[in-house]
Amino acid sequence: MATPPPLRLVAALLLLLIASASAPTARADLVVTRADRKVDLTSHIVRVLSSLKVENSGPEAISQFLLAFPNVQAKNLAAIRAFGTEGKVKGPSTVLPIEVVQPSGVPPELTFFSASLSKPLEKGKTLHLDVLTVFTHSVQPFPEEITQAESQLVVYQDSAQYLSPYPVKIQTLSIRLPGGRVESYTKYPNTKLADSELKYGPYEDLPPFSYSPMVVHYENNNPFAVAKEVIREIEISHWGNVQITEHYNIAHGGAKLKGEFSRIDYQSRPYIRGVSSFRHLIARLPPRAHSIYYRDEIGNISTSHLWSDSKKTQLEVEPRFPLFGGWQTTFTIGYGLPLQDFVFNSDGKRFLNITFGSPVEEILIEKLIVKVILPEGSKDIDVSVPFPTKQGQEVKYSHLDIAGRPVVVLEKPDVIPEHNLYFQVYYRFNNISLLREPMMLITGFFLLFMACIVYMRTDMSISKNSPSYLAKVQWDEVQSIIQQIQAIFDQCLAAHDNLESSLHNLSRSGDVKSCKVARKAADAQLKELAKELKPLLTSLQSSPQSYQIWPKVEELVAKERELQDKLMTKHSTVVDSFEKKLRGQDVENRIAAQQQKVAALRQEVESLLEYISEI
Repeated sequence: MATPPPLRLVAALLLLLIASASAPTARADLVVTRADRKVDLTSHIVRVLSSLKVENSGPEAISQFLLAFPNVQAKNLAAIRAFGTEGKVKGPSTVLPIEVVQPSGVPPELTFFSASLSKPLEKGKTLHLDVLTVFTHSVQPFPEEITQAESQLVVYQDSAQYLSPYPVKIQTLSIRLPGGRVESYTKYPNTKLADSELKYGPYEDLPPFSYSPMVVHYENNNPFAVAKEVIREIEISHWGNVQITEHYNIAHGGAKLKGEFSRIDYQSRPYIRGVSSFRHLIARLPPRAHSIYYRDEIGNISTSHLWSDSKKTQLEVEPRFPLFGGWQTTFTIGYGLPLQDFVFNSDGKRFLNITFGSPVEEILIEKLIVKVILPEGSKDIDVSVPFPTKQGQEVKYSHLDIAGRPVVVLEKPDVIPEHNLYFQVYYRFNNISLLREPMMLITGFFLLFMACIVYMRTDMSISKNSPSYLAKVQWDEVQSIIQQIQAIFDQCLAAHDNLESSLHNLSRSGDVKSCKVARKAADAQLKELAKELKPLLTSLQSSPQSYQIWPKVEELVAKERELQDKLMTKHSTVVDSFEKKLRGQDVENRIAAQQQKVAALRQEVESLLEYISEI
């Protein structure tokens, strides 16, 4: 079995013994007749409740009570509260203010807190005092790394005797463990381990600053949920809603996972092959919470469960994967609350009354940022928080905002469930400001509709007498003429193709008569097309908008006529050769030069047509 780490508090023991000899005599006026401590180690947040019975045995009244902690323990102190009541019989108690003090004649290795009594404790009187202290990072995993199948073992260090600057007549210590096995614990006289409770004492007649180091090494597989940072946004809308948005960055603060993670082993036996991990967290929301969502950067997370009744709303959030030691995840929880349940009126001002901390159970937040987003136009802002926080203000711009919405920013480290107390944000807000955004929308839509009406009723066409309109009309006419010219030339090329086809038929069949008929039909068609083309060319030439395209049209006409002449010459040569019954090779030799010229002209004509079409 592994040996627990060295005691960090042993060095403080000698200092405490020295301090007991040098303590001021005024402190001997108070005697702790009984001190009962209860330490809760069921989670990673340590809670210590000390029930003290104090008697004033001195001649003068006492107005404060000192509480002492070693510095190594005080640095992890997240919250401390004291409740007192005077009398031999314990009755209703009142909250006592506590502040850090540094009495004279004590070593600097100790941190002292002073609880101010509601009224001075007279000679011979008795005071019942309950002190609740909450510590973070006081439970350390040991070993620091474990495999997936191993249980998590942790170490807690404290004193078996109550550390006090006053003498203690009787004291006891009870430590509540989470269950499971206990590897080891420090044994003193009157030490007893029964089930999940470890008891020390009673010990009698202890001098001031008595201290006995104690270590407990035990199994704790409860969730060690540690949030590196939580940003909590509370946005107030006087239209009837308070919107809460909480951004979490959570890690498992326990023993880190050693080795590989097996999903198959975990799914088959999650309570054996993943006993140290946690799969879900519980968030206790206000009773009338609505529009609840749970998502992360990927999107909505469906592995969540919600229960609600008239007294509470409970949300169980389950991350996308189980969290082992050292693993972390991020997610967002959002929900709405009724305005009338959390915003009230007082002395002409409104105030928000809502809890400060996170609704997630047993979570340690190393850095909590609370942002209260007030409606635009809020002023005279004041904040009341029941504990020290870092405060600031900023501005947030949202839809239809002009000056922006004031934002109260509260920041606090080491936030625990005990900090989930109500705080107040006071501000002034004029109800007329509620009409600002609706009036902006109404005005915007009115102007839009008016612009549409004006646009629909205004003649936006160009005047028919303007030069630009005339130029547009002339250009449209040019385009129409060009399209007709293109159609005529397409027909001319089709006639040329018919002539070529008749020559191919002649070479196969030798029918000269049919070839001459085709020539005659092509001549007639080409003459008819030439008649149709002539007025179009005249109109195009006379248009002022044709200066760009006319040279190309002229060139096209010339090339087509030349192509037509060459093709007719070729046709006549072939027919004459067949009438003279020349050999095929002789015919090919006679028309070779003509054929080459026809092909070149045909390509030029088609290129000019394509160019004109693009224009």
